[in-house]
Amino acid sequence: MSGPSIESHKIWIEQCAATEPIRERFGLESALDYLIGEKVFSFATAAERDPDFAAELPAFIAEIRRLFTADEIHTYLERLERTKFLAPREPDGEIDDLEEEAEEEPWPDNPVLGAEELLRFSRVRQLLQP
Repeated sequence: MSGPSIESHKIWIEQCAATEPIRERFGLESALDYLIGEKVFSFATAAERDPDFAAELPAFIAEIRRLFTADEIHTYLERLERTKFLAPREPDGEIDDLEEEAEEEPWPDNPVLGAEELLRFSRVRQLLQP
């Protein structure tokens, strides 16, 4: 039998605990990418569908605000907004580049999914503000 398992809606506790070693080994940007850029957005998506995740989201956000300064969070979210959510589309290239460009496209093909992602970003940003 394996060790104690954590309830899935409590996974944020382990994710936050993993952040400091990531920060020490790979730097601040990697720690922010891991916890905010990846984990909190996935958690927020789950919170939209599951009340257990929704109930844990405020505690997760509070722990992120404890782990990072308000300035670190603000700077990271500004960069994320510029580079992912509000980045201008690249000008059309050669036809050969279309397949490669499609693989790098940050927005989903479905505009509704893109809008949901942008709304989720806005919500997470509001929650992380002091």
